[in-house]
Amino acid sequence: MPDDIARWLNEHANPLSTLTPGAPVEDLRPLGEALRETRIVGLGESTHGTGEFFRLKHRIVEFLVREEGFTALAMEASQSAARALDGYVRYGTGSPERLVARLGFWTWRTREMVDLVEWLRAHNRDLPEERRVRFVGTDPQLCADSVEAVAAFLLRAAPDQAGRVSALDVLARARPGSLPDPDKALMRRAEEIARLVADHAERPGPGDDAGEALEHARILVRAADLVTRPFAASAGEDGVLAARDRYMAEAVARLVDDNPEARVMVWAHNGHIAKGTYGDQVPALGSRLRERYGDAYYALALLFGKGSFLARRGNDLQRPPARHRIGTGLRSLEARLTHALPGDYYADLRAASSPTGTAPWLHAPHAQRSFGANVQRFLYRLNTAPLVPAEDYDGIAFVARSTCSHLLPPAED
Repeated sequence: MPDDIARWLNEHANPLSTLTPGAPVEDLRPLGEALRETRIVGLGESTHGTGEFFRLKHRIVEFLVREEGFTALAMEASQSAARALDGYVRYGTGSPERLVARLGFWTWRTREMVDLVEWLRAHNRDLPEERRVRFVGTDPQLCADSVEAVAAFLLRAAPDQAGRVSALDVLARARPGSLPDPDKALMRRAEEIARLVADHAERPGPGDDAGEALEHARILVRAADLVTRPFAASAGEDGVLAARDRYMAEAVARLVDDNPEARVMVWAHNGHIAKGTYGDQVPALGSRLRERYGDAYYALALLFGKGSFLARRGNDLQRPPARHRIGTGLRSLEARLTHALPGDYYADLRAASSPTGTAPWLHAPHAQRSFGANVQRFLYRLNTAPLVPAEDYDGIAFVARSTCSHLLPPAED
């Protein structure tokens, strides 16, 4: 098997000359060619705490925006908080450090993310409105901004009803599946408030914020659904994990379907952008996009050979992220890729793969490394997920060495 991988990579891999944003882009041309007929590209990552992944994806975003006409970046981040960051990216409103820190997850509170956001703002600054790149969150959870926006709108438009929003205060911090509610009482309250906002938004003179308030109200409905669903694997499509990826796919679909010229970059974990399932056979965000858009969706996984990354230890959501180290090892596909070809590179699996071709490793089962925002305290080095490369991904970007991303100072949180 290793010889088979080495032969294939030597024929098909394209070396990456650098991971640094702003560098010449000749080495990214093969990626641009692979994406020529697509409308959506999933930009994955096997860890949320690898600095090289941030920088490479920043570089890819620059290339796809400037050279290939991509129009939006959709992040695995709070739909609610991302609306304010979109205001900065498109109009320069607010502080990028503060807005990035509010995206809902420690994983994005990094210097690297601020650098990307500042580049998006610089790119948009002198462009007409219709050509500015958007920044969109796809995850309904953690929506303090939406609670605040809906309350403020109703306080002005229907002050006698504004107090009803307090029933949704819990959605500002609640995590998916954390408030089991088989009767869906919380979601019904959110739906009632959304109807109230919609009713007042349609009346004469509702103000410029009516449309924004209505979208925030819809986010609250999705969040209420997500936090009250069961976590049990047996719940299947009714479970919280399936619902979360479904909502993220719908957020991307709205961007694509509302504008025939839209081309969207989706930033999320490899498990989400994959074309198959993850965990207990949960249909991934990428599988839903592939089902809906066919080959117009391209899944690009980011993998690494060895090094360090940031993650929280255990299940404590308050614990600060810590450095975790891992060697090349022998168990994973990444170990085989490391030994097969040195350095950083990109390989298009879609164009070069065929079940009857000369690359059986592309269609054979492997184990890939997979680290989320939290990892097991001592056994994280054993964290792997099954994959069949050509079935789960359309391309792979491989980084030989991982180092930790750089968190923003706590004062900016």
